[in-house]
Amino acid sequence: MKVNIRSKNLNPSDALVSKINAKMEKLDKYFSNDITAEIMLSEVKTGLAKLEATIKADGMIFRAEESNSDLFFCLDKVIDKLSSQMSRFKKKLIKKHKDQKEVFLAAVPDVDESIEEVNVVKTKKFALSPMTTDEAILQMELLQHNFFVFQDPDSGKANVVYKRADGQYGLLQTE
Repeated sequence: MKVNIRSKNLNPSDALVSKINAKMEKLDKYFSNDITAEIMLSEVKTGLAKLEATIKADGMIFRAEESNSDLFFCLDKVIDKLSSQMSRFKKKLIKKHKDQKEVFLAAVPDVDESIEEVNVVKTKKFALSPMTTDEAILQMELLQHNFFVFQDPDSGKANVVYKRADGQYGLLQTE
């Protein structure tokens, strides 16, 4: 597994970098192909740091984040969350990748807890309207929703704006 470590407003120690590499290597056994893990270390505010980890593997994305004053604690929690995600969704992943050998799902431990089936309780259809990101945010706020799907007038593709937990806005662009 290739591990890319980036940091923002923070200089990670050599001990932390080697610990991140060692912990992420343990997750490598779940995948047959060379995959990349993206690690982002940032200082949220004085004394509080955040560690985010994203693993992309053949159409699947595993992601976890943790905030704490101790980045080593954050790393342990993130590894636990990633392992838990792999365990919880093992059956669904086996069904999705039954004919593929890219993912070693047999190596993923079974989870003790039962997973409830996800049921779609409401379906809604609507036409995508071309608008700018600012117009979409305004429309989202007027509807008092936490996300809004719209069509980018330049590319003609569907985009989503959403309200983040920190009160800022995010934009998802389709390729």
